[in-house]
Amino acid sequence: METLYHELTLGLHDRQQIARVIIRLLGAMVLGGLVGIQRERTHKPAGLRTHMLVCLGTAAFVTSCGAVGMAFDAQSRVIQGIVTGLGFIGAGSILKLSQEHEIRGLTTAAGVWMTAAIGVTLGLGALGIAILATILTLIILALATKFERFVQSKRDEQS
Repeated sequence: METLYHELTLGLHDRQQIARVIIRLLGAMVLGGLVGIQRERTHKPAGLRTHMLVCLGTAAFVTSCGAVGMAFDAQSRVIQGIVTGLGFIGAGSILKLSQEHEIRGLTTAAGVWMTAAIGVTLGLGALGIAILATILTLIILALATKFERFVQSKRDEQS
């Protein structure tokens, strides 16, 4: 029974540490969810669940590394692995449509990568930076689309 208790509480030394972990992981769910809702509303392939899971997963990796006392250089290697791994996942979401000479999925890939960055930031305990990054991400996803459409309409008018 003592072994089970130790395994269940590894990295959760006291109430303050438990509160930190809860805030970070719930924050990851919420902030990842906000980005996911925006993507869901625009009918993109990576939506609510994907962004929530990416953000929560990256926050869990980084939070657990710190909670068990891993040195920062070791945590840095974990973060490097996350960034690289998400790059490969993002690459899988990019499609080149040869007949149309068009590439699709870049924003989806970048959104998943950005959600991972928000999760890493939360995992490191920088809640304020993660909130700011989420707000800026939402602004980019919402306003950039309108700007792109405006620019495209001007191009079409000139053609």
